[in-house]
Amino acid sequence: MHEVVGEFLDDLAFEVGDFRISIMTIISALVVIGVLLTLARIGSTTTATTIRRNEDISPSMQVLAVKAVQITLYGFAFFVGINTVGIDLSGLAILTGAIGVGLGFGLQKVISNLVSGVIILLDKSIKPGDVISLGETFGWIQTLGARYASVVTRDGKEYLIPNEDLITNQVVNWSHSNDYVRLDIFFGTAYSDDPHKVRELAIEAATTVERVLDYPKRPVCHIVGFGDSSVDYTLRYWIKDPTGGLTNIRGGVYLALWDAFKANNISIPFPQREVRMLEEGGD
Repeated sequence: MHEVVGEFLDDLAFEVGDFRISIMTIISALVVIGVLLTLARIGSTTTATTIRRNEDISPSMQVLAVKAVQITLYGFAFFVGINTVGIDLSGLAILTGAIGVGLGFGLQKVISNLVSGVIILLDKSIKPGDVISLGETFGWIQTLGARYASVVTRDGKEYLIPNEDLITNQVVNWSHSNDYVRLDIFFGTAYSDDPHKVRELAIEAATTVERVLDYPKRPVCHIVGFGDSSVDYTLRYWIKDPTGGLTNIRGGVYLALWDAFKANNISIPFPQREVRMLEEGGD
């Protein structure tokens, strides 16, 4: 019975010139390839776990190594499975070339993202855990995929940014070479206030805020101009944990300045307008 079914499936074949492939060959190929791909999956999972546990390998190189192992194992399993069942791949050369040309035009963006992902992993410009800004998106890299990078923002949104955008667009990596990040805030005080005292109070207020560094990078305050109604200052301070957010730390420093100025009678001027009503004169 099995021989009859086998002969029947073998007779159902597709032929193009010297190339012949039967239903029996396809089924055999699928079974062998399925077994080999399963073994490849187990092997790649085990290898990936071992690589991720190695702390001597950087996160970006871990991702690259895992992807290289997966591509190698899956590719090896596929071609070994094809050869095992006796399918001659040379007969598919012309057909494969035509399909390749069509796919090349249709998958330009996909291929570009794949190549960009490899470049990112090799030059280590962006790696999992980095805090980046791209346009209006600010967050940290959660994962680096083959086609895109997963960026999680402070409000919990997850953006899937194509790898090509990370290569071609301007990206601010807040933690590329080190974790130190300098932030600037601007404020103004009245002309009647002593600028020396204002600068001292601003620096002391900034150092009282949690996350603001006092050493080795101490906050500084400078006069940057004389405005229409105020003396203008810039306060520069450093943090070492940009993943904790930037808006909240700016808000904390502004609040500390408010409390310090209020306690020392330092006024923050604001524009005021005076409206005069003129009486209409009669004849």
